[in-house]
Amino acid sequence: MKVAYLVSRFPATTETFVLREFNAVADELEVELHALFPPPEDDIVHPDAERWVARVQRPGVGESVAALASWLVRRPLRTLNVVGTVVAGHARRPRVLVRALVTVPVAAAHARRFQRAGVEHVHAHFATYPTLAAWIAHRLAGTSYSFTPHAHDLFVHQAMLARKAADAAFVVGISEFNRRFLHEHVGAGLDVPIVRYGIDPARFAFRVRPENEPPTIACVARLLPYKGHSVLLRALAGAGPPLAGARLELVGDGPMRDELEREAVRLGIGGRVWFHGSVAEPEVAAVLAEADVFALPSIIAPDGDMEGIPNALIEAMAAGLPAISTYQSGVPELIEDGRTGFLAQPGDVDGLRDALIRALTEADPVARAHAARAVVEEQFSTQRSARRLVELFTAVSAGAGSSARSAG
Repeated sequence: MKVAYLVSRFPATTETFVLREFNAVADELEVELHALFPPPEDDIVHPDAERWVARVQRPGVGESVAALASWLVRRPLRTLNVVGTVVAGHARRPRVLVRALVTVPVAAAHARRFQRAGVEHVHAHFATYPTLAAWIAHRLAGTSYSFTPHAHDLFVHQAMLARKAADAAFVVGISEFNRRFLHEHVGAGLDVPIVRYGIDPARFAFRVRPENEPPTIACVARLLPYKGHSVLLRALAGAGPPLAGARLELVGDGPMRDELEREAVRLGIGGRVWFHGSVAEPEVAAVLAEADVFALPSIIAPDGDMEGIPNALIEAMAAGLPAISTYQSGVPELIEDGRTGFLAQPGDVDGLRDALIRALTEADPVARAHAARAVVEEQFSTQRSARRLVELFTAVSAGAGSSARSAG
């Protein structure tokens, strides 16, 4: 069976969860990797992505325009219907509409490539443009597809979500929270199997952390409003023991960097906060290895953007780090407060400070660390998830083959 994965950009520094899943599925099936748009020039290329950089398929402008023209000749009514549906489905958000219309010819080129390569199924990551392209390929070339919505692509707006979900073979839920969201916005009858994304736990050396004072706190996340970095800075400012003098290691980059650097100085903790920027996975592992606690105090942004289940929390728990986050989205499905980590209410500075103190002072850290690692191994293993996806892809292929034989 040949499956094509479809993403917006490749490589993408922050999408290690997609890369890991893709690599694990590639161990089981013949796969191709397709991207819609060029990657940012300054993105970090993780070691696991290097073997795919030269193999990722991304049509250029000329091929995309020619492919759309070809489909207009071969299937004029169907192609015009696709364009009309895209316009109608995104008309209320002009900026999103522009990008959706750019996606149309690129998707037309991918559809031709899928046909020529004998791709039996397409799996898209993110419910916006990659899934739109998979839907267009389905409409033009008849290729079955599925997709995995994550966070911003699902919560901020739902342009054409119902249509894309209705025509998909299935929609993957990364959490029960996302499954409920999809059922509320699309319909309770939608097939949403839960397939957790995650990590290879064997790559993360597990150790229970000693009680260091002052502690080193790690946070790995893009510097975006919904990640809650400002809440973390305020929780540390003026804190007494055991947080007094705590060092904060921020790994990741983003549009809020300058603002956060200024806030750290204003709060009087600028000398204790290190901004590492974007780094490759080995450097992330090195930061986790040296940390005593991991904190990701996610909030809900004004535009509705929020987490799915942060991959960084999964990595921290695999490494034995006490993990602190918030009661938000699918996070409580990963962290059980007091047993596998600690949770606070989103945006609650005092509550976050208390959670950090609990992580550093409450009894039985050994049992908690082992319980957290067990959750990762049992529910958030990429290998387990890949096997489940292969089962789902194969079932779609078998169903299509049975339908074709019946029609014959």
